[in-house]
This record gives sequence, structure tokens and C-alpha cells, in this order.
Amino acid sequence: MDAYYASVELLRRPELRGAPLVIGGRRGLARLAEYSGRGVITTATYEARAFGLRSGMSLARAAALCPQAVLLPADFDEYRRVSRLFKAAVARVAPRIEDRGVDEIFIDLSAAAGAVREAALAIKAAVREDTGLSCSIGVAPNKLLAKLASELDKPDGLTVLGPQDLAARIWPLPATRINGIGPKAGAKLAALGIGSIGELAAADPAWLMERFGRGYGAWLHEAAHGRDERPIVTEREPKSISRETTFERDLHPRQDREALSEAFTRLCERLADDLKRKGYRGRSVGIKLRYDNFRTLTRDRTLDSHTDDARAIRRAAGECLKRAPLERRLRLLGVRVSALVPAAEAPDLFG
Repeated sequence: MDAYYASVELLRRPELRGAPLVIGGRRGLARLAEYSGRGVITTATYEARAFGLRSGMSLARAAALCPQAVLLPADFDEYRRVSRLFKAAVARVAPRIEDRGVDEIFIDLSAAAGAVREAALAIKAAVREDTGLSCSIGVAPNKLLAKLASELDKPDGLTVLGPQDLAARIWPLPATRINGIGPKAGAKLAALGIGSIGELAAADPAWLMERFGRGYGAWLHEAAHGRDERPIVTEREPKSISRETTFERDLHPRQDREALSEAFTRLCERLADDLKRKGYRGRSVGIKLRYDNFRTLTRDRTLDSHTDDARAIRRAAGECLKRAPLERRLRLLGVRVSALVPAAEAPDLFG
């Protein structure tokens, strides 16, 4: 999906179309110039990206680059609702789908044979009809190339990529565009004189394995040549489901107890809703704390039975909290439920 969170917001606020818009923070509609805090950009429209704004950038930095940009808080419940609509629209055309998150999927189009472009156009039309949003599709022989292709002609793009297109369209791209080459590996490659995918493809595989380890070095060579044997996975059981929130200001466990307690309860309620909606119950409840010195701490508790009940989750998470040091202010608070099983297989003894 194209600039997904921002695009969903523009459905509700069409008067903002064409203006630089960023999603982030927790305050109402405002200009970036008016923002004071330490939030980060969740996503930005293409008009905002033209000013250098991007996901993960601090809102303070973004305000310096584009003070006139409009800032909206994230509404994740709405993004999940629209996500279900877009995936249902795709499934009407191509039902074999691998879910990769709220705004991205892999689709098996092998049944379309020689009509893959037509199938992709039908998917784009179905998504727009059901959601009012545009998406960009990359059609390629495997998942690695399809991911790269989907990003080549955004927004509202359709790119069909074959092995013969590798040298012209993929090799000039930065090596870090390959999903699996992160900032650290990218920096190491750059230090070794490798900046593009083409330069990575030209590197001797034995040389790569010597510097990056046998497994990762071999994968770098294969990825640079567009090789990927991963299948489409249509069903995947989640290992855990979590909710967390980063506070606009550090909260003290005693001085801000009421605000923290309210946020804690709300996280547990939303987590319980997530479990019910997805059809799971869990037996392990955990918390995640990040202090003002950026230290992160987790605590977990195993229950006697699986549950998706908000009260049971809140009680267990509260017991975990009692085992955590609470002298410092908190930047982040999270709650997680793991050891999941389908709800039909685990009667709730806590509700």
C-alpha cells in the first residue's frame, strides 16, 4: 500500500490532499512548527518526502525541514480495519496470500500464467474500489525481486520484472534496498567498497563468506543475483501478540501513577481485543519497560490456563510490574501475550 497510514487519513480529511502530511505523535491536528516533543514519524505522504521527511525521523528534525507540514496522530485501529478490507479485495482475485503486516502482502499469481499483468491490474482495481486507496505491485519470479519491484514505481505503480531486467533495474540500486541488508551490514559493505546491488553481485562469493560468515555471505551473493527460493506461506501461527506505547514525556511510576495505570489498563484491553479478533488465547503474559536512560527490561509470568480476558491479562501484567525496579522515569510501556493457541482449543478459565 502507498504511504499507507497517511493515505487512510486522507480518506477522512480529503482537504489535506496535496499538502505535506506526516503521521506521528499523539496530539490532534497541528503544524509541525507547533510541535514540541520527541516523537518520530510513522509515515509521510510523498509531498512530505519531497522535503526529506521519512519514517523513523524525529518530529523535531522534521519540523526543521518542513515546518508547514501537517501532523496527525496515528489511529492504528482504523489502519487495521482498512487493512482487512484491502486484503479481502485482493483475495477475490488471487486467494493465495502471504500476510506480511498491515500494509504489505505477497500474492501467488502463478495460476494467472501469461496474464499476470492483467491479474495485477484487477487487484489494483479491486483494492481501489473497496478502500479508495492505491497500491503498488511488483510482479517477479520470486519474493525478493517482487519486493524490490513493488518499490520501483511508487505510488500507484505496477512493475513486471524478469531475470533479464536485473542488470538494468536492480543492480544500480543501493545494496541496502535488499530486504535483509540492514544498516550495519550496509555500512560494512560500504567500507569494503560495495555500494550498489550490482557491485555486490560482482563480488567473489568466497570473499563475501570470509567477511560476513558462510551463511550470510552466501545469501548476499544469491540475493544480489535475484535468487530466492522461499515459498508463499499462506498460514503462519503467531508466536505472540503485543501492544506498547511510547510516552510523549517520561512518566514517573509514583508521581504519574494515575496516567501510567490508565495507559497500562488500556494496553491490556486492546491486547485482549487483538487476541479475540485473531482467535487466539495465550498462557504467558509479559511486560516491557524502557527507562529514561534507554535501558529496556522485560518480565514474564506463566498462567495456569490460556486466556484472552483483559482482566486476567491486566492482573498478570500487574504482577510482572511488581517485580520490576520502578525508581526511574519510563519512556515506554508494553504488554505481551505469548504461548498462543487457537481459542477453540483452549477454554478460558479466567473470564
